[in-house]
Amino acid sequence: MKKLLKDEAGDVPGWVLITLMTAGLVVLMWSVAGPALKGVFEQALSKVATF
Repeated sequence: MKKLLKDEAGDVPGWVLITLMTAGLVVLMWSVAGPALKGVFEQALSKVATF
């Protein structure tokens, strides 16, 4: 049982790297798609407001 915990503890930096890379991808995608999504949302609201 101790050996299993020791083996898994060495993989923490890998999970941290995966988490940071995923967060970086989300930020990158949001910065690219954010203005387009904002335009779509505002257009949808203006169409609803005209009813």
